[in-house]
Amino acid sequence: MTAIKHALQRDIFTPNDERLLSIVNVCKAGKKKRNCFLCATVTTERPVQVNVVKVKKSDKGDFYKRQTAWALRDLVVVDAKDAVKESPEFDLHFDKVYKWVASSTVEKNTFISCIWKLNQRYLRKKIDFINVSSQLLEESVPSGENQSVAGGDEEAVDEYQELNAREEQDIEIMMEGCEYAIANAEAFAEKLSRELQVLDGANIQSIMASEKQVNILMKLLDEALKEVDQIELKLSSYEEMLQSVKEQMDQISESNHLIHLSNTNNVKLLSEIEFLVNHMDLAKGHIKALQEGDLTSSRGIEACTNAADALLQCMNVALRPGHDMLHAVKQQQQRFSDLREQFARRLASHLNSVFVQQGHDQSSTLAQHSAELTLPNHHPFHRDLLRYAKLMEWLKNTDYGKYEGLTKNYMDYLSRLYEREIKDFFEVAKIKMTGTTREGKKFGLHGSSGKLTGSTSSLNKLSVQSSGNRRSQSSSLLDMGNMSASDLDVADRTKFDKIFEQVLSELEPLCLAEQDFISKFFKLQQHQSASGTTMNEVEETDGVALSRSYTSGVPQTVSSEKDMIRQMMTKIFRCIEPELNNLIALGDKIDSFNSLYMLVKMSHHVWTAQNVDPASFLSTTLGNVLVTVKRNFDKCISNQMKQMDEVKISKKSKVGILPFVAEFEEFAALAESIFKNAERRGDLDKAYIKLIRAVFDSVEKVANESQKTPRDVVMMENFHHIFATLSRLKISCLEAEKKEAKQKYTDHLQSYVIYSLGQPLEKLNHFFEGVEARVAQGIREEEVSYQLAFNKQELRKVIKEYPGKEVKKGLDNLYKKVDKHLCEEENLLQVVWHSMQDEFIRQYKHFEGLIARCYPGSGITMEFTIQDILDYCSSIAQSH
Repeated sequence: MTAIKHALQRDIFTPNDERLLSIVNVCKAGKKKRNCFLCATVTTERPVQVNVVKVKKSDKGDFYKRQTAWALRDLVVVDAKDAVKESPEFDLHFDKVYKWVASSTVEKNTFISCIWKLNQRYLRKKIDFINVSSQLLEESVPSGENQSVAGGDEEAVDEYQELNAREEQDIEIMMEGCEYAIANAEAFAEKLSRELQVLDGANIQSIMASEKQVNILMKLLDEALKEVDQIELKLSSYEEMLQSVKEQMDQISESNHLIHLSNTNNVKLLSEIEFLVNHMDLAKGHIKALQEGDLTSSRGIEACTNAADALLQCMNVALRPGHDMLHAVKQQQQRFSDLREQFARRLASHLNSVFVQQGHDQSSTLAQHSAELTLPNHHPFHRDLLRYAKLMEWLKNTDYGKYEGLTKNYMDYLSRLYEREIKDFFEVAKIKMTGTTREGKKFGLHGSSGKLTGSTSSLNKLSVQSSGNRRSQSSSLLDMGNMSASDLDVADRTKFDKIFEQVLSELEPLCLAEQDFISKFFKLQQHQSASGTTMNEVEETDGVALSRSYTSGVPQTVSSEKDMIRQMMTKIFRCIEPELNNLIALGDKIDSFNSLYMLVKMSHHVWTAQNVDPASFLSTTLGNVLVTVKRNFDKCISNQMKQMDEVKISKKSKVGILPFVAEFEEFAALAESIFKNAERRGDLDKAYIKLIRAVFDSVEKVANESQKTPRDVVMMENFHHIFATLSRLKISCLEAEKKEAKQKYTDHLQSYVIYSLGQPLEKLNHFFEGVEARVAQGIREEEVSYQLAFNKQELRKVIKEYPGKEVKKGLDNLYKKVDKHLCEEENLLQVVWHSMQDEFIRQYKHFEGLIARCYPGSGITMEFTIQDILDYCSSIAQSH
């Protein structure tokens, strides 16, 4: 084992600057015995690193190789398996548990003891030793004398250092000089002792010879010290002479410093004066422009704008510390303040005059537009005012109070002007909607004056005309305009649609132009991202809410400036929303179906406005009005459904196609033409679903209550009409209802045919029902003829009662009955008659089949054939 230890030290650990302290020959527990060595090592360099290294013999040769190394600080537990009984097995707990079997118990104990010592000496974290004999650990405890003994080997190991290359070379040279050193160590040691004595003697002689030289050196040092003292005396005298010169030079230096400081201060003073003169001097031309500049001409406005900008620059100069304490600076600042105040007053007064003049000028043009459905153009006024936009920005930055006053005055003057224009515009629209002056009076309009007086009260007095009563409404309108009902339905709705579209088309550019002007003139940002506003938000329109936004006296943020634009637009156009609502109410009173046109048009304009600016006044206002239009549309649908519930039918006449079924067809055809490619198609689809379900329910209700017309006829005719309507219009959301209508029509057609046809050969029916009953009881079909009640004689007797003449007479009566039940509008007589013919033939074939199966070879047949039935049916149909 010692040889292996030396080999491992030399080949593996010495190249890595490590010392091998303990070694144990082990193999893994429970596996094939492949031996390896666990080695406890420490590094030769500080700080010392302690490792446990697994060394394995190479498969290709006799040399050893390092396989795995673990730091001792990662070792958690050493498990010796049994503290009493000797066992070669032990476990080391690193990142996982490694189980080993040592070649001998002695090697295991030696290795564990070494690990325990290294843990005590180098590691702060103590390792747990379990199942280890306490005696083994006590032997390793370093106490008293044993400490020095036990630790001696370690210290010797610690103090041991390998020879370096030079030392090895010297020893080799020395040993080469004494070839017998290895053979005779005593002779070699004696020779070395003699040479050492010779060297000691030479050293002593050398020390004694150098004593004289030391005495001579001491004398020289004493002489040098004397010379140094003389030099120091001379230097002291020189220093006294230079002291006066130093004082004079200090005075000269201080004088130069004061001169330099004075020059520096003069330069700085000149720089400050130049700064104030350059930045706080306003040209005389600018002063004159501010005091007397012409605010009516373009050149004068440009001069005033430049002067105002120059004044603002002078007032906003960032003064350096101390400038504000200078009297001249204070005077100049006061002069600038007076100029600003004077010009701000003059500018505000002039703009107020322009606002007032604009109101008078625009009023003179109202008469030109009173008879036309157009709004006056404000572009010239905006163009003239935009010349003052930069001055308004200057006023906003310098005197926010006057800017706010101008804003309020502009809103006051323009709101009154727009109110007159918009009311006149809507009065013309209402007159055009009602057609003639005579019709206008019916709705509270006075055509001679062109004014809408009492329109709201008059509209409230109008009775609500629902879709079920549109025929009576059309007749009343017929008396007004001497027009046919169909002409009114088409012409009036088309006219209303064009007028409503014209109204929205006139309002939209007006609002957008005014909003764009307000943004540019009052320098308010409207296209920056700001806090979201929903379409149905309603801003406060009174002046109090507006003033609260302005009284802060500081420039508004982007969000608040957007709000300010909306509030100004709301104040200026405060009459648009109520006028639109009045117009919508009028259109709804004239014809409830107008709500369909209004919903489509209003939705399109809201969508357009939101694409431009979803939070603008126009989007908000049109959105609010759209809510009203949607309510009217829902009300129109609800009224139609209510009429279906309240419908009453005559007990003395046949039902035919129900009024609300025809009205649904009219509504659907109109809606499809209106909502083609519309944005609010979803609202119409929801209304369709509600209406069609109500139609279905009401048809069934009327059919159940009908006394004159059979239930199946009412269901068949009306569901056939509904199916035809849905097939023609191809409404995608009602595909399921179309299939349901077809199914109901088919089912009730079949039910009516069976019910009406009944048992045309009644006795023959009863006879064969008995035959089928016997077969059902278990009697074979060919044995039925042996039954007394169903023999061949009885069968011939029954057949003779139904000759062809009687059959034709029964069918003729049936045709008359069906003709009496069915209405002419739906034209289903031939369809029903053909179905009855098919059903009668089916019954005939059934009887023929029973005769062939139950009375085979009897030669019994009916007294008429299928061809006879076809001839009878054809003849009856042609005769009627």
